[in-house]
Amino acid sequence: MPSAPPPPPIDRLSSLLERFRVRAHLFHTGPLCGVTHFAAKEGRSFLHVMRRGEMVVTHSAPSVRAAGVPRKLVVKEPSLLFYPRPLAHDFHNAPTEGSDFVCATVDFDGGESHPLVRALPPLVQLPLHAVDGLEASLALLFAETGRVLCGHRLLADRLFEVVLIQLLRWLLDHPQESGVPAGLLTGLGDPQLARVLVALHERPGEPWPLEQMATEAGMSRSAFAARFKAVVGATPADYLAQWRLTIAQAELRTGASVKAIADSLGYANASALSRLFAQKVGVSPREWLARQSA
Repeated sequence: MPSAPPPPPIDRLSSLLERFRVRAHLFHTGPLCGVTHFAAKEGRSFLHVMRRGEMVVTHSAPSVRAAGVPRKLVVKEPSLLFYPRPLAHDFHNAPTEGSDFVCATVDFDGGESHPLVRALPPLVQLPLHAVDGLEASLALLFAETGRVLCGHRLLADRLFEVVLIQLLRWLLDHPQESGVPAGLLTGLGDPQLARVLVALHERPGEPWPLEQMATEAGMSRSAFAARFKAVVGATPADYLAQWRLTIAQAELRTGASVKAIADSLGYANASALSRLFAQKVGVSPREWLARQSA
C-alpha cells in the first residue's frame, strides 16, 4: 500500500502576527563612535544590524543577573542583535565608517504580554550569513537608509519588519541553536504540534477537546498530551486558556466588552471568562484594564 502523502505546509506566523502586531521604527543609521548606551525602558525592544566590522557589547550587572545574558559579548562578524524585552546594553567601538550599522525600536502590541515576547530569549545574536534570504532584505534596507527619498523612513521601517520575520522563521527552524526556551516557538518548530497551535491561534473560540487537538496533530491522545507538555512546557488545556486570556487582554484594550469577548472565545457567558481572568491574572477584567490605563 502506498504511503500517505505528507500534509501540506502551513503558515506558522501569519495568524499570530495578524492578531498581535509588531511594528519597527528606524532611529539610527550610520557610524557609532565610542560607547553608545541603549537604556531599558518598559515596552521597548531593540533590533540592531551590523553589516560590517566588529564591536564589543556589554550588559549591566542587574541585567546579567535578571536575564541570564553574558556580561560581555564580542561580535566579530556581521550580525543581527535582537532584544525583545527591556534590557540595557552598551556598544563599544562599533563600526565608524559608512552606513553599515542600523538600529530600530520594535513595538509589540501589548508589550511584554505579546506571545512572542514571552516566548523569546532575552537576547538573540545571529550571524547574518545564517539566515537564507536576509542579505537581499538588508541590501534594500541599507539602500533606503543611505539616502533621502520620498517615504524612505516608512519603507525602512517596513524592511526592518521583514528582517524581523526572517529572524523569527530562522528561530522556528533552529530552536535548539537559538536557545529558545520551551514555549510557543518550540511548539511551532515541531511539525505536528505546529498544526495544532496554528489551528488554536486561528480558531480560539472552538471547544477544542483533547481528542480534537490530537486528531489535528495526527497523534494518539496520550502521545499528543505528553509531547505537547514536553515541547511547549504546558498542557494543551493550559496553553489554550492562556492564549484565550491573551486575546481577551488585547480586546479589552481596544474597548470590547467582556460579554463580546466571552462570546467570541467560546465561553458560556461573561462570568465564566471573568472567573478565568481573575484566576490567572489575579484581578477582574475591569480592574486589570483600569491598571493598564493608569
